[in-house]
Amino acid sequence: MLEMMLSVLIVVGALFTFIGSLGLARLDDFYTRLHGPTKATTLGVGALLIASVLYFSTRGEGLSLHEILVTLFLFITAPVSAHLLAKAALHLRVRSIAPPPPEAEEPLADTRVRTGD
Repeated sequence: MLEMMLSVLIVVGALFTFIGSLGLARLDDFYTRLHGPTKATTLGVGALLIASVLYFSTRGEGLSLHEILVTLFLFITAPVSAHLLAKAALHLRVRSIAPPPPEAEEPLADTRVRTGD
């Protein structure tokens, strides 16, 4: 039973990782390419790490915490890095295949603080 569950997790993880990598290579613009590695690949690597936790935890040495820490680090850093990349792309006005919203067409307001006026 354990081998079957591990096999399913490994195959599912490999499929999600492959689909995420394929999305990174094949999608049209930066914003849609950002979804491949941050969504599907994160789920794929998460499934592989869960399979690793199950395998090494049932081999007699107790609960394997290394994979749990890696999973926690992955699930925290992937969305944060994707958010920062998207914000930087918006700031640099990277072109998208989707039309920009009307408020994005307006020039940016001068947000510098004026002192001594």
